[in-house]
Amino acid sequence: MISKLKIALLQIAPCKTLEENLEKGIVCCRKAKERGADIALFPEMWSNGYNIYGRHFDEWKAEAISADSDFINTFGETAKELDMAVGITLLEKYENAPRNSLVLFDRFGKKKFVYAKVHTCDFDVERNLTPGDDFYVTTLDTAIGDVKVGAMICYDREFPESARILMLKGAELILVPNACPMEINRLSQLRGRAYENMTAIATCNYPETVPDCNGGSSVFDGVAYLPELPESRDTCILQADGKEGIYLAELNLEQLRNYRKREVHGNAYRHPKKYGLLTDTKISEPFVRNGYRE
Repeated sequence: MISKLKIALLQIAPCKTLEENLEKGIVCCRKAKERGADIALFPEMWSNGYNIYGRHFDEWKAEAISADSDFINTFGETAKELDMAVGITLLEKYENAPRNSLVLFDRFGKKKFVYAKVHTCDFDVERNLTPGDDFYVTTLDTAIGDVKVGAMICYDREFPESARILMLKGAELILVPNACPMEINRLSQLRGRAYENMTAIATCNYPETVPDCNGGSSVFDGVAYLPELPESRDTCILQADGKEGIYLAELNLEQLRNYRKREVHGNAYRHPKKYGLLTDTKISEPFVRNGYRE
C-alpha cells in the first residue's frame, strides 16, 4: 500500500480576538489530526483574520505579534503534542512595519522557517507592510518520511518566479495561505504553477462567510501525465466549496517523485542564461499601471 501525505486545509472563519483565534485554531488542529493529517495549514494572516481593510494603519499595526509570541509558540507546542506539522499565519511585528507571515512547525514542534510574503499587494492597503526578501524550502520530517516544503502567500501566486525559485530550491510541496476570492483565473495560476514546476501546491483560503473570500481551497499535485493514461490528467486532487470546514487531501509523493524523474518540465530544459531581462530593474518600455503611463 502506497503511503500518502495527508494535508489538512483549515478553511475556517476568524473570530474577533487573538485569544479566540488561538482557541479555535488549536481545536481545528486537533480535528485535523483526528482525521489523520500530517500537515495542517491556516488561511492568510490568521492571527487577526486578515482584518486590515477599512481601518487605519496604526490600529491594525497594533495587532501585530512576534513570530516568537505565546500565540505562535502555542501552535508549536500543539504540533509536537499532535505529532503533526502546522503552518500558522500571522500579522508579524517587524521593525517599523509589520509583515504578512507564515511560521512552519514540524511534528516535533521545531520552527522550520518564518516566511514573509514577498509580493505584498502594494497597490492597496498592503503597501503598509514590510515585504519579505527571500523564499525558503525546508526538509520536513513526516510520518511517511522527509518532504521538501516551501511557501508563498496569496499574491505571490501571481508571479511565476515565486514557485520557480521554490522548485529550484527543491520544493516538492508549496504551502499557500490565502485571503481573496479563488476565481477561475487564480485557480488557473495555481494549476499552472504546479504543472510547469512539477510541484504540488496546497492553498488554504477563508470560507465564503468572510468578506472578499469564497473558500475554494485546493491542492494540485503537479502530475499531468501517467504512463497508464493515454492523455493528460487533472492535477487537482482537492477543490473545496465555499463552506467553512477542514478539507483533507492525500498527496501521492512516490507518484510525484517518479514523475519528476522522467518528465520535461521544472528544471529539465531551462535556459537561464537567456533570462537576463527578468532580473533587469530598468524598464525599457513604458507601461500602464492603474490607467497611467509610466
